[in-house]
Amino acid sequence: MDRSAGLTAIGAYAPARVVTNDDLAEILDTNDEWIRTRTGIRRRHLAADDEFASHMAFAAVEDLVRRYGDAAIRDVDLVIVATNTPDALFPATASLVQDRFGLRAGAFDLLAACPGWVYALSVAQAYVESGQATKVLAVGSDALSKVLDWTDRRTAVLFGDGAGAAVVEAVPAPYGLKGTVLGSDGAGGGLLHVGETAPSLPTGEAMSGKLEMNGREVYKFAVRVMNDTTLQALAKAGLEPADVDLFVPHQANQRIIDAGRERLGLPPEKVVSVVDEYGNASTASIPMALVDALDAGRIADGDRLLLVSFGGGLSWATTVLTWGPMRPALAGARGAA
Repeated sequence: MDRSAGLTAIGAYAPARVVTNDDLAEILDTNDEWIRTRTGIRRRHLAADDEFASHMAFAAVEDLVRRYGDAAIRDVDLVIVATNTPDALFPATASLVQDRFGLRAGAFDLLAACPGWVYALSVAQAYVESGQATKVLAVGSDALSKVLDWTDRRTAVLFGDGAGAAVVEAVPAPYGLKGTVLGSDGAGGGLLHVGETAPSLPTGEAMSGKLEMNGREVYKFAVRVMNDTTLQALAKAGLEPADVDLFVPHQANQRIIDAGRERLGLPPEKVVSVVDEYGNASTASIPMALVDALDAGRIADGDRLLLVSFGGGLSWATTVLTWGPMRPALAGARGAA
């Protein structure tokens, strides 16, 4: 029997600590206008000193439960946490989530740079549609502030921290995930990376252990891949750009978002942008944007959403999602009818 997998519950978390552009101007040779005109970012949320990827993942799942109740995660049999900043190499951050919520489930982390959460959705879809799992908890959580060079204004102004979580399970037609495209070009690995040493990268250079990026080249890559991969994903789903109800891109830079929207011929009202508030929250970027749009009443049952992300690797991931049917939101919960 054919099975389709879709999202039935979602939640998100942004750390309480807010850092504005003016705050950064006190420690960096920059100012609010310079940051806003180049990136669209006004603020970002940063994890506390004692707050890590697991803590934010817990909070995102707790938000999901507040919205949809304990039944939303009951019987989850697989936990995937997409993160580039795990608490440790092992145990997996996903195992910490599994234990925190008492789930009888397998658990593993997924590392695919910023597109990690969309990668996690594709893995969850495969498990559900093949019958190997009934319900998958797919989390994106990153604390990139822990690996930023706070003396480098080229990168320090771009990133924020946060987490998002969704339940993926079987849904009736025509709902669900479809038209997924995953890709990677390892030849560009040296353009965006984090690590102590990287003798295998094209540059062959020693690394600082902090995030390093060639912004100009990553920008060109992002604009190109956003156009190419979205058209591929839409074609696989049998759709045209005009069929998209809401475009939810990776929240890396407003100029990249605008360029992608214009190439697809979509009006501004069909695009979700929260980059001004959160900056680039890596794997949490798209689920946080989805929750923001849901709470704003911008997503309705049956809407066709286009999700696209890109990042280090260089890597990218795009999927088309027909929204619903979501679990009933609890009375008083954000996003409730």
